[in-house]
Amino acid sequence: MNRKLLILGSIFGGTAVLLGAFGAHGLQKLVDASAVASFETGVRYQMYHALLLILLGSTLSCSEKRKRILFYLLLIGVFMFSGSIYLLATQTATKIDFTSFALFTPLGGTLLIISWGILLYTFVKR
Repeated sequence: MNRKLLILGSIFGGTAVLLGAFGAHGLQKLVDASAVASFETGVRYQMYHALLLILLGSTLSCSEKRKRILFYLLLIGVFMFSGSIYLLATQTATKIDFTSFALFTPLGGTLLIISWGILLYTFVKR
């Protein structure tokens, strides 16, 4: 499971850098400032959770079951939270209405909060 956590963290980190560069250099010409700010929020939270995945895979000693739960919560949470923000922030540029994806943002955020709660529980139980 550690290998999967490290790989996913690396993928999320690398794509956060790519998306951040796109947001800083390409997106500003296509959408308004509030959409760019939203996009940057998605990138920031993706990077935070990439670093968390790398930390989980390299240092945290907890059960494989707990690591697996955290892996899936973070995977789905980042996709739902950051992914929906990316779609919503770029809908002006793509001319595609992504407003139906708006519900995924708070659901993904909830999964991320749950993962942090599980971490807190893990640390308290140590």
